[in-house]
Amino acid sequence: MLSLAARSGVFAPYLQSTAFAVAGPLKPLAPGVAVQAEKVLLDVKKPFLCRESLNGQCAKTGPVVATSLNGFSKVRYAHSDITVPDFSDYRRSDVQDVRKSSRDSSDNRKAFSYLVTGAFSVVTAYTAKTVVTQFISTMSASADVLALSKIEVKLSDIPEGKNMTFKWRGKPLFVRHRTQKEIEQEAAVSLAELRDPQHDLDRVKNPKWMILIGVCTHLGCVPIANAGDFGGYYCPCHGSHYDSSGRIRKGPAPLNLEVPFYDFLEDDLVDVWELVWSQVLVISEMPPSRSKPFYGALTGRDEACSGHHG
Repeated sequence: MLSLAARSGVFAPYLQSTAFAVAGPLKPLAPGVAVQAEKVLLDVKKPFLCRESLNGQCAKTGPVVATSLNGFSKVRYAHSDITVPDFSDYRRSDVQDVRKSSRDSSDNRKAFSYLVTGAFSVVTAYTAKTVVTQFISTMSASADVLALSKIEVKLSDIPEGKNMTFKWRGKPLFVRHRTQKEIEQEAAVSLAELRDPQHDLDRVKNPKWMILIGVCTHLGCVPIANAGDFGGYYCPCHGSHYDSSGRIRKGPAPLNLEVPFYDFLEDDLVDVWELVWSQVLVISEMPPSRSKPFYGALTGRDEACSGHHG
């Protein structure tokens, strides 16, 4: 409108722009509220610290207020307004009296502490032993498994100089009736000549009977009895030679043939068995299975091996 009046030429002095506000017929639902601005208060100045203002905050116990012109003003509270903690509930009756020295009852207090600690340690160790024993016993073999882990061999059926093979727990079991010549020959072998040094008497309970597990220690093949360069056992798969004592003498096998657990029930009856967890729990000291297979500690029959070591 203003621009139109400016362009009207000679009629410009006679024209003017006017704005009119026309009230509508609608009325507001709520009356307007005038919002007043919130007053901003300035920071209140801190009270001046002087001797008079500080003197009312301190305890009346002497010169505890210090002020200076170029330093800090401070208030030192006396010890009379500090609560001293009381540890009487945590002290023993022997050290409650502050007028007595604690050295007089030191030995008695230490002895009681050591006694309680030792008793607690013993109870803890016994409890741990019981828990571990029960846990290991759950891994022991059942009665039917124990029955299959044993085999009884009648030795009178094996002639002298012969070897008989039995099946025991899925493995071949060699029982050899050795001659006197074989016994003397194997006993005379020097340990320096052996790859896995073991004396012949350390591998038998009765020199006449050699009991072995017929699994080659090289790759698990089954050797042939009464064969090989040393007249004992021979593995045709890879050429391992064992003597009549089951000791490796030639070929790739690293160890001697394994000697199982066995006991002589009678002169002509041998019981071959396998060690299981339930039997380990009752062993206090067991000799190594490879060097000294005398397991009388488990059955109480160890008198047969007493003359084989010296």
